[in-house]
Amino acid sequence: MAYDGTDFSGWAVQPNRRTVCGIIEEFLFQILRRRVRLTVAGRTDAGVHATGQVAHMDIPPSVDLNTLLHRLSRALPADVRVTALTEASPDFDARFTALRRHYAYRVCDTQWRANPLNRGHVVTWPRPLDVPSLNAASELLLGEHDFVAFCKRREGATTIRELQQLAWTREGDILTARVAADAFCHSMVRSLVGALLAVGEGRKPVTWPSSMLSAAERPSAITVAPAHGLTLTQVDYPATADLAARATQTRRIRTR
Repeated sequence: MAYDGTDFSGWAVQPNRRTVCGIIEEFLFQILRRRVRLTVAGRTDAGVHATGQVAHMDIPPSVDLNTLLHRLSRALPADVRVTALTEASPDFDARFTALRRHYAYRVCDTQWRANPLNRGHVVTWPRPLDVPSLNAASELLLGEHDFVAFCKRREGATTIRELQQLAWTREGDILTARVAADAFCHSMVRSLVGALLAVGEGRKPVTWPSSMLSAAERPSAITVAPAHGLTLTQVDYPATADLAARATQTRRIRTR
């Protein structure tokens, strides 16, 4: 799936709110005449975009997927699209069998601010950012850690994650952070970016973000970067034969 998160209150269904899941499930109901529940790989927050979101659902085998995709393409609003439908293995679970999620965060630090055509997907930063400093600080965050300093706690959920990629590049006037992990906590990517931007503009030393990994709770010094700069770009899955084992591993609760 792909969607522009600007006018959505995130992925998850909420009462009296326009959400990505709510919109897609409602149109599935209109087409299939039965309630369908989507299980998603990554529950994006309000304002966050996606080009490679993945979800699974249970529908009757008699449903023709090509016809369903065509009808969804005609019915869904312009800011959300289902780009592919395929039959999955019974062991497939969009959330629990995922190997990793990939995100991109985009920032413009030029004096004239972001191009108006990109303003909904690129964050304007008022001060110049140094890419070598951003990457040096990012490298110190890689690996499996308790990222409680960069997460909003959820009851019963662990904050231990394996951060597999965090690297910055500059192309023209746009800086892009490519981020990948086996899973992410609530607001984790935006909090990491917020901490790193403080390094990139020279307010904090390179070692400051990684020093937060020893925190037992979220410090107020870490700022959450704006939502509209973030896009979920891809979700990776193992081979079909390894799906069940991956789901078992993912459900294991990690501790410090």
